[in-house]
Amino acid sequence: MPVRPTAITGLLVLTWDAARDARGFFKHTYQHSELAQALGREPRLRQGNHSRSQARVLRGFHIEPWDKLVYVPRGLATCVVADVRPDSPSFGRTECFLLGDSPGRLDRLFIHRGLANAFYCHAETDYLNDVSEEYDPAGRGGVAWNDPHLNVPWLDAAPILSDADRRQPTLQALFPRHPALAPGNLSPGR
Repeated sequence: MPVRPTAITGLLVLTWDAARDARGFFKHTYQHSELAQALGREPRLRQGNHSRSQARVLRGFHIEPWDKLVYVPRGLATCVVADVRPDSPSFGRTECFLLGDSPGRLDRLFIHRGLANAFYCHAETDYLNDVSEEYDPAGRGGVAWNDPHLNVPWLDAAPILSDADRRQPTLQALFPRHPALAPGNLSPGR
């Protein structure tokens, strides 16, 4: 099946084979019916976004009020999705993926609204995402890229960050009374 669920509810991995010949390749970036079947609802994509980042850039963790279909057609990025929904049974869990244009790399991720995502660029990388709502800064948030509870094994201890990403709060600051964040419950995010 080209769409498979992960341990985090609402996070899907999408893979499709490419048709290759002497000219290059062809593959579709998503198929509405397969995505709808995996989601159990109609997907809705309202805006497409494209960022290009140099090597060593880390963007995130961003929490946004829209679904996101992520694709890395050029370059190589470690993409991490964290469940920061306080009522979720997988709160604090992370999933890491290597996305890019190299053979054997994952194709796409579908990230449900409310999940946090971040990505680190190993080389200059194009990161495309189609989202279910047009951009509106209301309702956006974030979590520190190096949050001790998420415990992501980033390859770079001093990545290039935006000022906004550098100032993101920890999960402890966002949810000070959450039982999973009580002293002694600090554990890897996987």
